[in-house]
Amino acid sequence: MLERFRLDGKVAIVTGASSGLGVAFARGLAEAGADVVIGARRADRLEKTRRLVEETGRRCLAVPADVARPEDCDALAAAAVEGFGGVDVLINNAGLGTAVPALKETPAEFRQVVEVNLMGAYWMAQACARVMRPGSSIVNVGSVLAETTAGLPQAAYTASKAALAGLTRDLAQQWTGRRGIRVNCLEPGFFASEMTDQYRPGYLEQMVDTRVVMRRPGDPAELVAAAVFLASEASSYVTGVVLPVDGGFLLT
Repeated sequence: MLERFRLDGKVAIVTGASSGLGVAFARGLAEAGADVVIGARRADRLEKTRRLVEETGRRCLAVPADVARPEDCDALAAAAVEGFGGVDVLINNAGLGTAVPALKETPAEFRQVVEVNLMGAYWMAQACARVMRPGSSIVNVGSVLAETTAGLPQAAYTASKAALAGLTRDLAQQWTGRRGIRVNCLEPGFFASEMTDQYRPGYLEQMVDTRVVMRRPGDPAELVAAAVFLASEASSYVTGVVLPVDGGFLLT
């Protein structure tokens, strides 16, 4: 049974891999056996992630990419094919988080979030699906804020993440039966990231104390484990699913 969770011989792409959860996803997939292609806008930080992945004994390619540019998404998928022979797993992790009051948010600010969180995920899914083999897996990284609110003005962010859940279901319907590509979505609760670093003092602690049933933030390894499940043959009969990993946040 444990072999079903292995990713030996697989090639995985992780976007947003220059920091936070993207780094954890890249290293975790490598520990499960995958060779990893990592993409992000900040090339200098990608090199640190590349070294962390290679410490596991797996191969890693670092490709600077802005997922809001479809041509960058195509280049990232092409690099995986050229360097490692294909794409079996996509972790659509790149994202922006903002907290701007709705009456003050400019069109440019709103569009930037949607272009990365939603459209960027779509362009990456398109680029990878064109070259993926049957049995491949796409894992979109959404947010529990697609399902609820948490006291911050995050219209662009929550709208983009809610749309990502809908996109997941539609792509699963289109691609699983016809192309053998499963598409699922993780909805993390509170995990340490660049977005949580921007919260006002005391906000995270308040949310954990009043809204999270487990009374603690998530450990990145707990989210990575869910991603490995969805990426691997352990979830071979799972598609179109939106899976919260939130310590019970959505129960409150």
